[in-house]
Amino acid sequence: MPKTLINFISAVYAQGQPGQPTGGALENPLKYDTIPELINGILGYLVVIAAPICALLILIGGFQLMTAAGNVEKVATGRKTIIYAAVGYAIILISYGLSAVIKDILGVQ
Repeated sequence: MPKTLINFISAVYAQGQPGQPTGGALENPLKYDTIPELINGILGYLVVIAAPICALLILIGGFQLMTAAGNVEKVATGRKTIIYAAVGYAIILISYGLSAVIKDILGVQ
C-alpha cells in the first residue's frame, strides 16, 4: 500500500464515529460496576438456567430407566444420568451459597 493511503486510513479512523465521545473514555457495557456484583449476577443466571436443564436430565434419566426392559447397562445409564444431574445442580447451588458466605466474611455489600 502506498504510504499516503495508509496515512489517510489512519487519519479517518483516528477521528472516531460521528456523535461518539472522543478522548479515550470507555463506557462500561455491563450493568455491574464491581466484580462481586458480576460474580453474583453470573451465579444467579446459572441457577436460573440450570434448573430446567436439571429437570430435563432427570426426565431423560427416568425415561432411560423405564425403557431399560431389564437391561442392566441401560438401568445403570439411567441412574447415572439422574445422579449426575442432581449432583451438578447441587454444585451450582453450593457455589451460589459459598459466594454469599465469602462475601459475608469479606464484608462485601
